[in-house]
Amino acid sequence: MRVFVAGASGAIGSRLVPQLVRHGHEVVGTAHSPAGIERVRAQGGEPVALDLLDAAAVRAAVAAAQPDAIVHEATALTGLSDFRHFDRSFAETNRLRTRGTDALLSAARESGVRRVVAQSFGSNRYAREGGPVKSEDDPLDPSPPAAMRESMAALRYLEDAATDAGGVVLRYGGFYGEPGDALVEAVRRRRFPIVGDGGGVASFVHLDDAATATVLALDHDGPAIYNVVDDEPAPVREWLPALAKILGAKPPLRFPRWLARIVAGETPVMMATESRGASNAKAKRELGWTLRYPSWRTGFAAAYASSGSG
Repeated sequence: MRVFVAGASGAIGSRLVPQLVRHGHEVVGTAHSPAGIERVRAQGGEPVALDLLDAAAVRAAVAAAQPDAIVHEATALTGLSDFRHFDRSFAETNRLRTRGTDALLSAARESGVRRVVAQSFGSNRYAREGGPVKSEDDPLDPSPPAAMRESMAALRYLEDAATDAGGVVLRYGGFYGEPGDALVEAVRRRRFPIVGDGGGVASFVHLDDAATATVLALDHDGPAIYNVVDDEPAPVREWLPALAKILGAKPPLRFPRWLARIVAGETPVMMATESRGASNAKAKRELGWTLRYPSWRTGFAAAYASSGSG
C-alpha cells in the first residue's frame, strides 16, 4: 500500500516508517522540523512538511500523496513533566487529537481513502473498579480527575471519530525504548515515587512492538479498537523498583497519598494507586501480533541496561 503517516518523525512514527518500508509499503511521512524531514527521508519515506492543524494544507497533502491508507500518529508529547496541570501539558496533543483528526478524516473522505489507523492510549483510562486488567469492551473511566478531563475527552473524540469513519484505533500502552526518555530521567533522579500501596496498574509496550502491531492493523478492516500493550500489566510497586535497579539508580522514594496529593496533585496519585491495566488478548488474536518483548521486565532490561548510572 501507499501509506500516509502523520507524525512520521515522532517516537512511534520513526519506528513505524522503517517497518512499513521493509514490508513493501510506500510511505509518505509528515514532520514539522528540518531534522524530522531528514529522519523520514533517511528511513526510506517521502517526507512532507505539514501542520496537521492547517486543514487546507492537510487536504492538499493527502490529495497529492494519493494514499491507500492514513496512519495518525501525530502528538506533541516530548518532555512532558507537569502532571499536576495535566490538560495544560497535553493541550497541543489534544488539539492534534481533535482538530488534527478532523482534518485527516476530512481529507481521507475527499480523497477516497477508506483505511485509517489512529493512535490512542490504553493505560490509566479504564474505569477504576473491578479487576486490575481491562479489555476493550470494558467501560472507560467516567470520572477522571479534573486536571485530565480535557485530555480524556480528546482521546474519546479521536476514537469516536475514527471508528465512525470505519477506522482502526490502537490504544497503545506506555511507550518505552528510547534510552533518554522522560521516564528514565525521572526514575534516575528519584522524582517518581511509589505512592501509598503503589497499586496503580500500568501497561507498557516497547516502541518496536507498537510499530509491528500498527503495520498489522493496516491489513484489517474497521471499525475496531485494540489494546496494544504487553502481556504483563503491573502495579507501580513492582515495575518502578525493577526499572530503578536496571538503571543502577537508588530505589524510588515512598510517599503517603495525602502528601503526594499536596506535592503533585490528584492525577498522579490516581495513576499511582487506582489505575487499571489493559489486556492485549484481542490484538494478539485478531491481528496475529507477536511481541518481541512480551514483558516490560525483559524489555526494560534490553532498552535501558546500558544506560545505568552505577
